[in-house]
Amino acid sequence: MKIKRLETFCNEYVGFVRVTTEDGAQGWGQLSNYHSDITAHIFHRQVAPWALGQTTDDLETLIQRIPEREHKFPGSYLCRALSGLDTAIWDWRGKQADVPVTVLLGGVTGSIRAYASSMRRDITPEDEAVRLASLQQQYGFDAFKFRIAKECGHDVDEWPGRTESIVPLMRQALGQDAALLVDANSGYSASKAIEVGKMLEQHGIEHFEEPCPYWELEQTQAVTAALNLDVTGGEQDCDMQTWKRIIRDNVVDIVQPDILYLGGISRTLQVAGWANDAGIPCTPHCANLSMVTLFTMHLLKAIPNAGKYLEFSIEGEDYYPWQQKLFVESPYSVQDGQVSVSEAPGWGVEISPEWLAQSKYQISEVQ
Repeated sequence: MKIKRLETFCNEYVGFVRVTTEDGAQGWGQLSNYHSDITAHIFHRQVAPWALGQTTDDLETLIQRIPEREHKFPGSYLCRALSGLDTAIWDWRGKQADVPVTVLLGGVTGSIRAYASSMRRDITPEDEAVRLASLQQQYGFDAFKFRIAKECGHDVDEWPGRTESIVPLMRQALGQDAALLVDANSGYSASKAIEVGKMLEQHGIEHFEEPCPYWELEQTQAVTAALNLDVTGGEQDCDMQTWKRIIRDNVVDIVQPDILYLGGISRTLQVAGWANDAGIPCTPHCANLSMVTLFTMHLLKAIPNAGKYLEFSIEGEDYYPWQQKLFVESPYSVQDGQVSVSEAPGWGVEISPEWLAQSKYQISEVQ
């Protein structure tokens, strides 16, 4: 079926895409978060013109050809825009087939273990421990991720001694059976990351995310080789050749593509497939409760090398006010540390009409 109309509904933080085909059927997707209003302009300038009039039947070829048509602009923003087209067509496909997207991908609906993911460094170790222990009691989480180092910190902590304090405190507060993960957000040189990693191993931390500047693959590779715990990364990477190198050279133990940063489900399936062939698990990055976590849930229920858990942001209105009231009914409900993919067709979610009415609207269509 040919694509007739592409619409975006955006603010600075989040943007949704609606695709309409020539028979009037529709599907919803999402542009990548953050500066989504800028991404929407790129979508209508550099993605929509190549997609209008094309068929939804061969999405994978379309997703490959658009970056080729825009080969002078190979960077992140084009991929962030491309993700809106891709995810909207997957929703359209699911609704046409009357099945959830995960079924189209070869998966099944049902529950997924989640880890409670903290985004905060502006919090004392003591307050973070209280916060995560409360979530453990209330929602049954048995896996948690917290922040160490300083973002792109050049071996400097958020404040002196914070990392050395928070790691043992979290183990004490959450218990010996809890799975503990940390994220350094490109905070360390390789030598410092190895030093910190040895300390993490002593406290049973099992996941060390983005220890070094993510663009310095050799540094991360050295950390992976030196440590026994899982070194993870890849959320920022949107270049497919970089992904081939990450997997070929065993830069990380677990790959973490972000569906919306990378360019959509189709490209993420490629990366996950390469990783599977290499025996590497895939635990995608999805650090907020827009549609990206929902996309990741559907993906994890379908790929053979899905990691042990889903990233699930615990930040509420005080930290991410923009993610409130996006949907008519939230697709996210945690019970016993698990979330579930529903049987509803497509992505199984309805965007709030009130939110759409307050957004910035743009349209591209076949004339």
